[in-house]
Amino acid sequence: MIKKKKQLIALLSITAMTIGMMAGCGSSATSDVATKSTEIAEAETTEVETADAAKKDTAESSEGFVVDESLSGVEISFLNSKGEIQEGLEDMAAQFGEETGIAVDIMACGTGEVPYTKITSAYNSGTAPTMAMLDTTDVVALADEYALDLSNEAWTSECTEQLTKVNGTVYSFPFCIEGRGLIYNKAAIENTLGKDFDASTINSYEALKELLESLRANGMENPVVISKEDWSLGAHQLGFIYDAYDGTTEGSAEIISKLKSGEVAPEDYDRFNEFIDTFDLLLEYNINGEDPLGALYEQDPIFLADGDAAIWANGCWAWPNIEEAGASSSDEYGFLPFILGNDTTDFANNGIQAAPSKQVMIDKVQATEEEQAAAKAFINWMVYASSGQKGLVESCAIIPACSNNAFDPLDPLGIDIKEKMISGNTYSSSFIAPSDHWSVVGAAMQKYIAGESSKDDLAQDLKDYWTSQE
Repeated sequence: MIKKKKQLIALLSITAMTIGMMAGCGSSATSDVATKSTEIAEAETTEVETADAAKKDTAESSEGFVVDESLSGVEISFLNSKGEIQEGLEDMAAQFGEETGIAVDIMACGTGEVPYTKITSAYNSGTAPTMAMLDTTDVVALADEYALDLSNEAWTSECTEQLTKVNGTVYSFPFCIEGRGLIYNKAAIENTLGKDFDASTINSYEALKELLESLRANGMENPVVISKEDWSLGAHQLGFIYDAYDGTTEGSAEIISKLKSGEVAPEDYDRFNEFIDTFDLLLEYNINGEDPLGALYEQDPIFLADGDAAIWANGCWAWPNIEEAGASSSDEYGFLPFILGNDTTDFANNGIQAAPSKQVMIDKVQATEEEQAAAKAFINWMVYASSGQKGLVESCAIIPACSNNAFDPLDPLGIDIKEKMISGNTYSSSFIAPSDHWSVVGAAMQKYIAGESSKDDLAQDLKDYWTSQE
């Protein structure tokens, strides 16, 4: 039985959060600067001297990061396309400014603005930001013309497996790692089965099937949550057929090329068939099964947090929703792989997809050399300064792409991904598709989950989409 009172409170809270996240980006806040009176001029001088001393101490104590005092007073701008961390980035910019004297203006996308459109418009009007956080697809499209070559930056050695290269050149800093698979609520599973649960045992279709059957037999009628959103179905779910080709971004590009040319048809592609087998299994136990297209994203995490379901096909970005639904950061949540087939040695069945989801590029067209140097300093500070590392993890609540970051994620999904990265149980493919992929293919997936099309129909829709890209 769903806890009605708790649902209502969480539903209202998550609705507000979801609207803010799906709008694209949050609005930036302005801060007031207090004016000091002449009576405290002496105190101001003391504060400045103290700040300068702190700045020097920071430069000397932050391994790999040294303050370049010649850049003090430089002002740069940073376009943020990840609205939920706007406040965290502003806090980091303020801290960076205190330590270096460099002012960073964190620019948020307006409500409903598309980051790619915003930055291309900025270039056309001569007002491009010094730095821009964008999706990988956008960086690839803009890199050659607008982005500074970052191939020789020291931090590239800290994230060699996470770098995106365009024609062999690194044009962007991998800002954060995001992973996806089957989120599980360990307590819900153990309370239902009455025994300990070892997630590593779920490494084949048969093992997943047995788990779901056992949960139903022990009272959890529908242990799976499948969300209806086209972006979830078209990109995050179906995307496994590309990312699991061989676990690399290059491999995903190879299979997409073959789908485009018609060399490979979806119905003849093993990963497509394995995906459908697993997806059909999940749909059989879907708590939204009676009305799949009537599902509410605001309700989905409540099912998981309340223990009415135990598995949600989603990614680490869903933690704020789960937490708002009543979960605690001390609870045991983690990821099962999105199972593909019965081979227990298959990398896809022993790890989850985890790759950079946002990239930061530096402008090479309109920014001055001094501004470019300040932008590089901001990245170096995030990678090498203790305060920068801490800001990424604790203020922005992300999983850093650089392996030298000494701070652990604060939420259980982030912790699980980092542990899996350390143990080698992740694959880093991040497929690149046209901007309409998730909406067009997502619509086809929506028809499929609603029972309005067959597997053959879905395969044909996928074939039609890709062959039309040639």
